Amino acid sequence: MSTRLGTTEGPNARELLHFVTQETRFALLMNVLQHPEQLPSMYELEQLNPSVSEATVYKHVQKLIEAGMLEGVELSEDERQQGYPWKFYRLTAEGRQFLDEHNLLAAEETLQHLYETISDKSAKMQRYESAPRPSVE
Repeated sequence: MSTRLGTTEGPNARELLHFVTQETRFALLMNVLQHPEQLPSMYELEQLNPSVSEATVYKHVQKLIEAGMLEGVELSEDERQQGYPWKFYRLTAEGRQFLDEHNLLAAEETLQHLYETISDKSAKMQRYESAPRPSVE
């Protein structure tokens, strides 16, 4: 089984589609899409998935990175601030294209709106949301 982005057609695409739509991985991809900057930290991903252990969130983020769907983006050392995250996760260009080709981006705007309505965010979550993020092209 191949769960690495490459060809977006045929058996590979079906396997990758099955891989990314596994419940936890799909939720994580949607969390990235709904984040105001589309660059959540690991902590934010963990908080958005309270029924999943932190280890499980981390494991699935790593699998999505290995598959080419997500990538880690870090602040440079001189931009890092104590008490704030410095590593964030975003969709790769190929990951976004794959989701778009399989009609999985249709709710992106709705997801972002729903994120804005979350009213019970902890102070730490709010602080992390306002943390400096790397400039992305």
